[in-house]
Amino acid sequence: MSASRRRRTAAATGLGLAGAVAGAGIALRRRTADRVHLPVAPPAGLLADLAGERGVVLADDGLPLATVRRGSGPLTVVFVHGYCVDRRSWHYQWNALASWRSGGARLVAYDLRSHGGSARSRPEAATLAQLGRDLLAVLAAEVPGGPVVLVGHSMGGMTIMALADAHPELFGPRVVGVALLSTSAGKLGELSYGLPAGVGVMLKHVSPWAVPLLGQRSHLIDAGRRAGGPLGAWLTKRYSFASEVPPERVALMTTLIESTPFAVMADFFPAFASHDKLRALGVLRSVPTLVLVGDADLQTPADHSREIARAVPAAELVVVPRAGHMVMLEHPEVVSARLADLLDRACPA
Repeated sequence: MSASRRRRTAAATGLGLAGAVAGAGIALRRRTADRVHLPVAPPAGLLADLAGERGVVLADDGLPLATVRRGSGPLTVVFVHGYCVDRRSWHYQWNALASWRSGGARLVAYDLRSHGGSARSRPEAATLAQLGRDLLAVLAAEVPGGPVVLVGHSMGGMTIMALADAHPELFGPRVVGVALLSTSAGKLGELSYGLPAGVGVMLKHVSPWAVPLLGQRSHLIDAGRRAGGPLGAWLTKRYSFASEVPPERVALMTTLIESTPFAVMADFFPAFASHDKLRALGVLRSVPTLVLVGDADLQTPADHSREIARAVPAAELVVVPRAGHMVMLEHPEVVSARLADLLDRACPA
């Protein structure tokens, strides 16, 4: 088959898959609407932005990144959220750590490029290396001095690893603590996402070319996601949580994910295949580190966190029972308590 014919076939396949997703979403919504009851939207308190003073930081390529800061104190905690959500995913920890040592910490959170309130990135800049540079820009603008603890979830953890790889000199003198939640140092291409073996193998081979093609038809995908209704909520719950959680948390996750255009998902998707930062973790050996994951995480399984912990022997490894990928929303009290312990270790005086 000629190269031009392969491209035409791939494009047709991508268009067909996009149409199928949209159609399936509409059909399944009609079939399941009477059997699945979920709130239309989460309560206003959960959906609201994090409390604090809002700002904007320019990345090294000029892209505006939306930030929020709160509190004061000698120690600053910077929260880095994950793929397809935004800084609101830290709702519970943002409020819990505001009272650490009676307000002795300054909190900073921001939206990754193309997520939340930050500007849309050029597709070629949707890389983990660029996210690491974005974090460096946030630190320079929002935390010009003093000790810092970095807290990253999923792709946010990978962002911290990218920063560690590019700027190991920051870890110890400036970055005095790190929390890596539900994340991975590599080998993401081997994941089955809890699917049957045959389906997992097919997904592994098809997704690298299918997802970018689907991204070119993102309006059809987004239409299917919006029409999915109960189906979308069910998928969100399965891949975010492993236990029964209040419906408003499922609704929050559904809202966050549906707020992220599929084109953004497609832009960042290729970055995961090349992610390999196991060697970069060596700089964390002298830094208090928390590695935390749910025991039923389907997106970044617990074995990935165990591998991180083996590379950082002094790290505290916490595997939370009956927890999925969004562990900080599923078991917020557990995560907040472990983060408070990390701050105590990072700033004992």
